[in-house]
Amino acid sequence: MTRRDVLTEIGPDEDALRERDREAVLFDLGLGVFQVDACVRISDAGVAAELRAATGRNVFEAGNPAMHIVLAANPHRVFTSRIGRVEVFQPIPPPNGRSPEGPHTHVLPKLLRHGRTHAAAEPIPQGFVPCVHLYPAHPAKDEFGAALPFEEARHASFQRMLHSFGDRDLVDLKRRVMDAVEQRGDPAAMNVPNNRFSRAAIRIALRQLQASRAAPAEIVDWMEVYDRSHAADDSDLHEH
Repeated sequence: MTRRDVLTEIGPDEDALRERDREAVLFDLGLGVFQVDACVRISDAGVAAELRAATGRNVFEAGNPAMHIVLAANPHRVFTSRIGRVEVFQPIPPPNGRSPEGPHTHVLPKLLRHGRTHAAAEPIPQGFVPCVHLYPAHPAKDEFGAALPFEEARHASFQRMLHSFGDRDLVDLKRRVMDAVEQRGDPAAMNVPNNRFSRAAIRIALRQLQASRAAPAEIVDWMEVYDRSHAADDSDLHEH
């Protein structure tokens, strides 16, 4: 995207999702992120004038009032990328407040300084840049994180997507682990590539088997070898 590194006035947000927001003024916060422009949309003329006076400066610069103005105004946040836009309308909580349920935003300077396009733990292929993350329905939690009985349909739905689009080596490794567990194989005999993504794939396979209650009693031996820190908890069942 533009990778602006200073607060920049864009002008009226003509692409706003709601027609009534299209005369409000869009300001790029200038976070310099590679794959997305992070903006705020200001409908109050007085607030727009205040922000306009701070344009051309980095929002984290000492003495720059821009972020204080934004926090006080509670504007819509607008994120634009090559594949679309996301608009967040929920209020911004105070510094010591709690984020609202559902869509909300954070600006974390320490994280932004790394200049990463994604977390190091995400197996994104070389040369690819993630522009959006989609989270399937969790097979053992509701949308608020409360535990649910394991829902096989949710699990199976995402496995079909993973089979079509997931990393082939990791998908095959998961299948081999599940087959070996179900056939009561020896966990020590499994040939496992020595990298973090393969180890994570094995842990996920075991936890999903355990949560689905489809695994034989011998899964305890596999957990002892590959996931010793995990007891009967099914909190980490998501995968890439």
